[in-house]
Amino acid sequence: MGGITTDLRAGLAFCTRLPVTAPADARLADAAWTFPIAGAVVGLIGGVVLYVALALNLPPFVTATLAVAATALATGCLHEDGLADTADGFGGGHERARVLEILRDSRIGTYGVIALIVSFLLRVGALSSLAAAGAGPAILALIAAHAGARGRCRFSCGPFRGPGRTDCRRARASPARTWRPAPSPSALS
Repeated sequence: MGGITTDLRAGLAFCTRLPVTAPADARLADAAWTFPIAGAVVGLIGGVVLYVALALNLPPFVTATLAVAATALATGCLHEDGLADTADGFGGGHERARVLEILRDSRIGTYGVIALIVSFLLRVGALSSLAAAGAGPAILALIAAHAGARGRCRFSCGPFRGPGRTDCRRARASPARTWRPAPSPSALS
């Protein structure tokens, strides 16, 4: 079990592209409690960009676009890549083997492109509406959204994990932690 600093460094290294290295003894399962903190840092980065753009009197749409781009860059487009892969896999494959093949392919397909466009338009549109009312609500929304999005992270690869891959649900935290992975969607039905 690592300390608070070890966990924070591991959480930031996993959730962002910031120049932070996870210590060799860090366990991601132990560091999962830091994911919302890493998300708040990502939201704050977007908030700083939004604030500066508004201070330069840029239009709300441009301001929101720059803030969303900053958050995507801060995470290394981790979530965008996952969204595009998921859209390609489920849009282009109807059988489990084909879905897995598409998910392993590094190229982006039509479904992935459309999913990314819709995702960015929704985020930029919502944020520009908030930015038109001022920096405060927009910055708070960025921080809350990014922290909240990482607050319910699960270590479940789901039914589409490939052969030879380990079940991520076994990456449990040490007994000293109270964090537990959320149940998989199949366990809820």
